[in-house]
Amino acid sequence: MKKIFFVITTAVTIAACNNNATTNNPKPDILAADIDSTVKPGDDFFDYANGGWIKRNPIPADQSSWGIGNLVIEENLKRLREISEKSAATNAAKGSNDQKIGDFWAMAMDSSKIETDGLKPIQPLLDKLNAVTDIKSLMDIIASFKQLGSSTLFDEYVAQDAKQSDVMAYNIWQGGLGLGQRDYYFKTDSATINIRNEYVKYITKILTMSGEDSATALQAAKNILSMETRLAAASRKLEDLRDPYRNYNKMAIGDLKKMSANIDWPLYLKNIGVQHVDSVIVGQPEFFKAVSDVLASTPINDLKHYVKFNLLNDMSSVLPDTYGAAAFNFRKLFSGAKERKPRWKRAIQIEESAMGELLGQLYVKEFFNETAKKRYTKMVEDIRDALKDRIGKLSWMSDSTKAKAYKKLAAIKSKVGYPDKWKDFSSMEIGRESFAQNFMNARKWWHQYEYNKLGKPVDRDEWDMYPQTYNAYYNPSNNEIVLPAGIFTVPGYRDEELDDATVYGYGGASTIGHEITHGFDDEGRQYDDKGNLVNWWTKSDEEAFNKRAALMVKQFDEFEPVIGYHINGKATLGENIADLGGILLGIEAFKKTQQFKDNKPIGNLMPMQRYFLGYALGWLGHTREEQLRNRLLTDVHSPGKYRVNGPFADVDEFYSTFNIKPGDKMYRADSLRVRIW
Repeated sequence: MKKIFFVITTAVTIAACNNNATTNNPKPDILAADIDSTVKPGDDFFDYANGGWIKRNPIPADQSSWGIGNLVIEENLKRLREISEKSAATNAAKGSNDQKIGDFWAMAMDSSKIETDGLKPIQPLLDKLNAVTDIKSLMDIIASFKQLGSSTLFDEYVAQDAKQSDVMAYNIWQGGLGLGQRDYYFKTDSATINIRNEYVKYITKILTMSGEDSATALQAAKNILSMETRLAAASRKLEDLRDPYRNYNKMAIGDLKKMSANIDWPLYLKNIGVQHVDSVIVGQPEFFKAVSDVLASTPINDLKHYVKFNLLNDMSSVLPDTYGAAAFNFRKLFSGAKERKPRWKRAIQIEESAMGELLGQLYVKEFFNETAKKRYTKMVEDIRDALKDRIGKLSWMSDSTKAKAYKKLAAIKSKVGYPDKWKDFSSMEIGRESFAQNFMNARKWWHQYEYNKLGKPVDRDEWDMYPQTYNAYYNPSNNEIVLPAGIFTVPGYRDEELDDATVYGYGGASTIGHEITHGFDDEGRQYDDKGNLVNWWTKSDEEAFNKRAALMVKQFDEFEPVIGYHINGKATLGENIADLGGILLGIEAFKKTQQFKDNKPIGNLMPMQRYFLGYALGWLGHTREEQLRNRLLTDVHSPGKYRVNGPFADVDEFYSTFNIKPGDKMYRADSLRVRIW
């Protein structure tokens, strides 16, 4: 995926525009305006391209990072607010899109009612938990809480079977960690130790506010951290979760008891809504053995406190403000944000999680037309052709593997802008009872929507992102790229104001080329043209690929964005390969444009210079150290600066375009440059 940290955006488009749009452009050239001329391109291209903007734009107090994605998000939030306010004022018919959007918004913004209600909306859930006396009844409660999106004990989801992509399967996966990632439980640097200490304080505060006495709450918090540390010890590292074979362990439902003897799996699966299947895909069997051991060895009251805290933490954003404020004060240790976002922005983000595609239906009518959709569909084909040409020229790949690569490439399905078929939200119950109730109703609707897929044909036309989303993805099981309208946005600029070089760098390379290359990265390459996990490579070709990939792992392992925190080259390998591939494919496609052939300067920048600057524009921004440190531990994407400087150092055209020489900090000897696709 590209730009994974930004999940909502606007959909003003940047189409592949005519080349006459720049010389008479009344606005400043977006590329030249951000350059920091005090930095040499060959020393730090990211700072050279974006440093001017960064110096002029400090990170706002309520943000953990600030850049082009945030600008898009801010603009989009305002538009979604307008849609929501308009819907709330229409007195729409019950069951209509406007009614659901309007009522959700109205309840989210009614802070007085939220405070008056207190914990009343979730009190029935807490009462059921209080009545638990044993593991069996605890697992019954956990099943009901998980239908509301709770992350207790482990993660589970419905998705295509990796080895049989035309079948929907039930999956269970390691999880249940309040700190999110295993390393937070074991690293011994001062920042991580402080996070663990503050986590105990946060749990204590949440449990105390819910009615526990302070001494009981403090002891419960210590016990919860101890229990989660045991689960973390059994959790696989981030890089190990990227091996699709190791994390695919299909088991018959009857055999699950051998793995986790203290869980009545048939009963649990019935309660969670699993039906029409006789097997489960287990991600990490050793983790679920640990879960079983924890359940058997932990006092029932400690387990109940753990489940209670998880419920309150998961729902803190829709409960009285003291819960949301406590959650923010703890989470800012990861984000670095100094202030909470205003209620209306938080409300829009929650509304998006509940009914983002419903909002999207209204959104695209105004902000993304059919003409723009056709333009980007054509660009996809230009990039596809570029990869076909590059595969043909590979010296390290055999003809037999090339033939299968061509077949997979040709089969990649592209989804651009917005779905051709929208989801039906008619059964989602949204009203004016309470914000928390609407939130729970939406969560339960989504749970039932996903679990109802079991035993039914795979819907390969479905989207897993909303049209307004500032993100994109490649789905290996569908062998598809999905490019929401929002990902192509350059805030403040219209289609005709952007030249091809900018567009091919910003949208062609860092989005379209990036996602297509994911089909051929270290993980995606293991899936065939139909989306099945199967080895279609010869042994020698696989070895040649892995040798080149290992060079990239080594390259990124050397980067240290925060003292003591290096990039994890293995964990980020897929994204780094996709970045490099996207840049190379964008270059090949751009070389076929008239702008490249004319080779005339715009704003004192030659076309290929503008191409590289256009790519760097996609990662414009800076990040607080707390957030950067968190990403280095938990994210499979390298920080934005290194998504520019890292792959550029491997691209021959970068050297010739900016006259990079030995002695420049980004210079890499030819033998050390990564060459895969």
